This record gives sequence, structure tokens and C-alpha cells, in this order.
Amino acid sequence: MRVSEGGNVQRTLARGELFVAEIGQELQVIGQGAAVWLVLLANPALWRRLIGSSTDVLLPDPVLLPAVHGADREIRRVAVRLVRSVSAEPSNDADAVAAALVFTDLLVDLQSDFEPLVGRCPGRTLSQRRSVFLRLKRVRNYMESEGNVDLGITGFARMANYSPCHFVRAFCAVYGETPHAVLVEQHLRRAHRLVNDTSLTISEIATVAGFEDRCAFARSFKRRFGQTATVVRAYGQGAGRDAA
Repeated sequence: MRVSEGGNVQRTLARGELFVAEIGQELQVIGQGAAVWLVLLANPALWRRLIGSSTDVLLPDPVLLPAVHGADREIRRVAVRLVRSVSAEPSNDADAVAAALVFTDLLVDLQSDFEPLVGRCPGRTLSQRRSVFLRLKRVRNYMESEGNVDLGITGFARMANYSPCHFVRAFCAVYGETPHAVLVEQHLRRAHRLVNDTSLTISEIATVAGFEDRCAFARSFKRRFGQTATVVRAYGQGAGRDAA
């Protein structure tokens, strides 16, 4: 499933992934093949009520943080149950509310992974720290999207509404690595997928993945994955023939 946010940020969701969109974003979703996907929409006030029923902590805005999570079989099962209960004729309100509460509880568990990162953000209150984290997460989400353009530190800082120096300092404090290191890692992961899933030449993959210098790409790829892109492709093709 391909998701486009505001026409700029694009990503492909794999099976078993759950995407939490940032409020106010204009989304375009395109399903591919025989995929079945579910969309659950609710305004912030309703999410707050649901989360308030499953936790003793009253979360300030933003109630949910935009992210891609791995969704296990349990949360997928509950999501299907929720959709079926609200679309049934006649609808079963009690079952729908119960499923919504269970789904929200599981979603809050997924988002709890952000708590240590929020704790590293500057701010005297939880609301301030979550607001800072949202700004940094917005940049990180952009870095992890497909087909993004390297905006450079100045562009990323502008996206987070920071000065370049303040942005780098805050980003490193929260994520423990520089924005450049994160961006290179995302480029390399994308290149690895392209090596395995496309017939593009290695030079073309280097360019598409965001590397201007093929030699620099080759060094970075081998250092990251322990093998050259050519060897990785040959091994993947050999494994495919063996499976056939």
C-alpha cells in the first residue's frame, strides 16, 4: 500500500505495518495487488477519550505521534473486529466500543516506545517535550520516506522550526546520532531493497538512493552490509532460483 502525505512524503507500507498519520495531513492511499487494508479515522477529542479510558495518564497534544509501527496479529485481529462491528447491520455499539478500547490500548503500547525519546527533549512540561519531539519526528519521518530530497541541515532545521545549530543539537540529544547518519542509513536501506527487488543497474540504484558518487556508495554499502551490492544481488537471485 502506497501512502502519500500532502503530495510530498511518500512511503510504502508492507504487510503487518500500521501507519499513524499526523493530524491535518492530506493523504492519498493506493492499494496494490490483492492487498486488504483498513483505515480508522477519529478526531483528536475521540482519541483522547479512548486513550483516557485505557490509561491513567492524560496525554497532552499531540495525542498520537505520527509513525509507522509493526502491527502484530493481535492488533490486526482487533482492527478487523472493530471495522466489522461498526459496518454490521444493525451495528453492535457495545461490541464496537469494546473493540475500539482494545485497539486503542494496543496502539498506546506501540507508542510507548517513544516515551524515552520524549523524555530527552527539552521542555519543562510533558506537553512542551511532546511538541518538541513531534517537530523532530516530522523530520525523521521525512528522512524515512521514499523519494525524498536531501534538504540539507538548513532545510531540515526549517522543517523543525529550529536554527541549524539548535536542530542538530536537539536531534543528536534525542536520537543519539546525527541527522546525516540517519539519512545515510535510510539511503542504504533503500538501496538494499532496490538491489533485491528491481532490475536497475548498480549505478542507477546509487543515484535513485541518493548517492551522487558511485564509489562512495559502494564503500558505504559494503561497510553497512558486509558485501558489495553486486554480491547481494547475485545471492538473492540464487536464493530465488533455489526456491523455484
